[in-house]
Amino acid sequence: MEPDTAVREALCLAVQGGKILELLPREQALQRYAPAEVYERPDHVLMPGLVNAHTHAAMSLMRGFADDMPLKQWLTEKVWPTEMRFAAPEYVADGARLAVAEMLRGGITCFADMYFYPLSTAQVAAESGIRLVAGMIALEFPTPWAADAAEYIRKGLAVHDSVRSEPLVSTMFAPHAPYTVADGTLKRIRQLADQLDVPVQTHLHETAGEIDDSISETGRRPIRRLDDLGLINPGLMAVHATQLSAGEIDLLALNGCSVIHCPRSNLKLASGACPVADLLAAGVNVALGTDGAASNNRLDLWAEMDTAALLGKWVAGDAAALPAPELLKMATINGARALGLEDAIGSLEPGKNADVICVRLGAAETRPVHDPVSQLVYAAGREHVTDVWVAGQHLLDDGTLTRMETAAVCDRADRWANRMHVS
Repeated sequence: MEPDTAVREALCLAVQGGKILELLPREQALQRYAPAEVYERPDHVLMPGLVNAHTHAAMSLMRGFADDMPLKQWLTEKVWPTEMRFAAPEYVADGARLAVAEMLRGGITCFADMYFYPLSTAQVAAESGIRLVAGMIALEFPTPWAADAAEYIRKGLAVHDSVRSEPLVSTMFAPHAPYTVADGTLKRIRQLADQLDVPVQTHLHETAGEIDDSISETGRRPIRRLDDLGLINPGLMAVHATQLSAGEIDLLALNGCSVIHCPRSNLKLASGACPVADLLAAGVNVALGTDGAASNNRLDLWAEMDTAALLGKWVAGDAAALPAPELLKMATINGARALGLEDAIGSLEPGKNADVICVRLGAAETRPVHDPVSQLVYAAGREHVTDVWVAGQHLLDDGTLTRMETAAVCDRADRWANRMHVS
């Protein structure tokens, strides 16, 4: 995937200590190394693990709970009231386990999470073996996690300190959105992000209503407001970005920002369509996210790749826009770059972590294979992922999770669903 997406056949990936040693022809590999284990996967593609650059893992417990309504109603009438009743460490941990099981089975090896009780999600990530960028969330109003902005930041910093020794967990600041976070809080987050050298992720320009409200209340569009506060910089990840002017695209490009495109969530909530082709043409790094299962309802980057390609062509009015190789980069190296992890994951290069997956292309629905890259984006799905390794650890072996008991995870989720409906 770096610098370009390329297909090479009959290769072996040599791994030691969780790192990629070398990518070389099979015969040379067998002559050069005496491996402790050899995995043979004919009729498969070996590729970097997928990077889900934006989700709310614990919201998997609300899958199908608040469907078929616009964003504002979805938040105020269903999601926020439910979170006020149930959000707690146990709830978040059980929701995160359900999300991680789904993501690993679909070839996602790294995810960025924005939710309450991030330490609970970090603990689930550590026990399951998946890679996590935990969001230090911030809001102005009280939730079960914190009473005010100062407490959100204080607790977030404590999480940052707590996970320093976890090799698979890093952090980012996650102010929810400009319409839920005040200028003073955003300024403080900018200062702390610079000090700690961590990125910032926020929902931005998600709906036309958000833009109208911002102009009415502040006289500025949200991106311009963030620019005035110093947050439009290389560490910013703008999630959704469905409402962008040409000048705003140029502003994001000039300042090295990333955009996290969540096409299925945006379509389901009728929020709008991100102008991905224009962003890429301007040089903006665009990655993919699933958003949460409460608004998608799948944590499935294969579905996001396919949807992003089809939607992007329609928005651009150009069948050649967003070709398959670009989508694979958006789902791998671009996500790593947005999260500040491009030196560690996202491509098959010596020295990087062995976060890799195998995808079977031998089934009837993926044959014949004229072009493996095209097949991955337009024909394959998460059901074709057979194996997942994170830092060299085999977490999915021929479709079976090696560290998680799926039945127990699903049983816990069902218990929460029953409680939510009784309430």
